[in-house]
Amino acid sequence: MATKTKEKILIVEDEKDLVKLIRYNLEKEKFRVTTARDAETGLKLARSAKPDLILLDIMLPKMDGLEFLRTIRPEVQIPIILLSAKRSEMDRVLGLKLGADDYMVKPFSVNELQARIAGHLRRRAGALNGGETAKSVSIGGIEIDFERHEILVRGKMAHLAPKEFAILKLLIEANGKVLSRDQLLQMIWGHEVDMEIDTRTVDQHIARLRRKLRLESDRITTVPNFGYQIRMK
Repeated sequence: MATKTKEKILIVEDEKDLVKLIRYNLEKEKFRVTTARDAETGLKLARSAKPDLILLDIMLPKMDGLEFLRTIRPEVQIPIILLSAKRSEMDRVLGLKLGADDYMVKPFSVNELQARIAGHLRRRAGALNGGETAKSVSIGGIEIDFERHEILVRGKMAHLAPKEFAILKLLIEANGKVLSRDQLLQMIWGHEVDMEIDTRTVDQHIARLRRKLRLESDRITTVPNFGYQIRMK
């Protein structure tokens, strides 16, 4: 019986040996792999090849990985994992703020990279399979179309970044139950509690989400010392 081919992964990385190593291990696991040595080629492939996940180096010739991220993130909702030799917290936070789903510092374990890829693809598959969320929902003055990623707040369009949309979707799926900051980190960023990204990242995204919800911002309430919930009625 033929082995099922797995998802397509785009690697945007200019280190030839690293690309060779990652590609070998991913193809061994039956992933379909496409590669680009620079960001411009990577953008073309991200649009034409329709990958399920992108591995993105930050230090690229011509256009760097962060500029690539700024450009492609409004167009796609797939997981993007940054690969970088930069270890500072500022670099990690900037990458995540721009819409990356994960950040791995070189040199890294290929086994750990594969585990993170698998985790992100599992979460994406669960989201695409619909979970418990309807295609559209109305909560007070907020109307959300999950298929189109469109949100109206009292009749006016609100433009949410991917992470902000994901947080709102999770809170709605929780149906009023409280989600802790750690739960939101794990479900959206894929990080375990002991990773170097702290829960302030969630607070920052919640603050931006509330601003964009304008007069409906008080629907997202803070549970002191724990997390957040959404008022459904």
